[in-house]
Amino acid sequence: MKRLILALCMCSLWAGAALASQTGKPNIIYILSDDQGWKDVGFHGSDIKTPSLDKLAAQGVEMQQFYTSSMCTPSRASLMTGRYPNRYGLQTAVILSAARYGLATDEWLLPQALKEAGYTTAIIGKWHLGHADRKFWPKQRGFDYQYGPMLGEIDYFTHSAHGTLDWYRNNEPVKEKGYVTELLGSDAVRYIRQHDGKKPFFLYIAFTAPHAPYQTPQSYLDQYPDITDKFRKPYAAMTTAMDAQIGLVLDELEKKGLRDNTLIVYQSDNGGPRSAAVTGEIDMSGGEIPANNGNYREGKGTYYEGGTRVISIASWPGKIPAGSVIDQPIHMVDMYPTLVHLAGGSTERSKPLDGMNVWFTISKGVPSPRTEVVYGIEPFRSSVRQGDMKLVWKVVLPSRVELFDIRNDPYEKNNIADKHPEIVQALKARAEALAKESTPPLLFDSIMGVTRSTLMSSVVLPESQGEINEMP
Repeated sequence: MKRLILALCMCSLWAGAALASQTGKPNIIYILSDDQGWKDVGFHGSDIKTPSLDKLAAQGVEMQQFYTSSMCTPSRASLMTGRYPNRYGLQTAVILSAARYGLATDEWLLPQALKEAGYTTAIIGKWHLGHADRKFWPKQRGFDYQYGPMLGEIDYFTHSAHGTLDWYRNNEPVKEKGYVTELLGSDAVRYIRQHDGKKPFFLYIAFTAPHAPYQTPQSYLDQYPDITDKFRKPYAAMTTAMDAQIGLVLDELEKKGLRDNTLIVYQSDNGGPRSAAVTGEIDMSGGEIPANNGNYREGKGTYYEGGTRVISIASWPGKIPAGSVIDQPIHMVDMYPTLVHLAGGSTERSKPLDGMNVWFTISKGVPSPRTEVVYGIEPFRSSVRQGDMKLVWKVVLPSRVELFDIRNDPYEKNNIADKHPEIVQALKARAEALAKESTPPLLFDSIMGVTRSTLMSSVVLPESQGEINEMP
């Protein structure tokens, strides 16, 4: 009997490997954490337990200069479009609960490009690119399968925002019990297990963890008896809970014989928050802001390195050298053309891309083709880097101009603007040119005549087209 079971297991693995090899294209799993601090992984020296991510980093490459936008919505839009968010009005803040706008429907998104290249596509997790109209939803934007929330922040146990359920499967609301992080992980495992291998898959797993509210089952809290701060303890526990689900995803890939033909990318959507103003809809009094960006300056919502330089790993056995490190600038917009290239697809239907194909930088460590990083372009502030020189320009009064040599001063301690006025002027001119190409922030139209408290405390979601699906 034991021999029979072993033979069946081996046949299953061989079948999975055979199906994977039929397509000749890699499966792609893109994992996003939410508001995770740069230092908050074991391989960066944290006391937070992340064995799965530590293993993933050891099996692949760590990208030490991986940049995002400084907040959630613009960051996710960058990945989906391969274009900076100022191009389509999502450069400022996030889409709030009562807002009615979303990512422009004339943008050709990453899942659409991958579907065209023969992939089946799925999003399991947070969307946050438009919720008030179904035309903005993932199923309408190229994803074959969708599971999770549409908004930016929900309760981890009730799956609601301001008392409104925000939990969907394929456009229909689902009422079920469970902890959000575990539900997302379980669904990702189920998706991989049920995949028939006829087509390669693109699986976008967008965890809400460790974004506030800081909630987690007691079993994860118990792993941190020495942390006493009321926010740091659950934040650490939430990160470990997410890491455990990532471990289950990796295990399922191994069981299906798919690991060797699967590219996995992991990153945080932006730097960890270091100000209570950007932690979310939570009272932060009585505790410390938990995210830790190490020595990088400030955090989420700012254009300093702490807000925009994030944890990032890529792993593909046999294609990416294990345990390697890249200290080359890569921006989140680069992942669109890079992934489409690997998929054998085309970017012809997209609008002009800001992203560049950085596959050889990731896989072989060659110098990045990216010589410019646009941290953000807004009517009241901007930040642009060319080479090693980075401008941070606050335009509103009192205005402020800062220039940093990121190669020699990555922690942005020394403002050298006075020493290099010609560089400051050149970078200002570049920011002005980008601003002229920009669409005004959609947030501004959204808040005209509406108070911030109303935007933060109400939810606009389209009415259900069917009954709520009850899940056990």
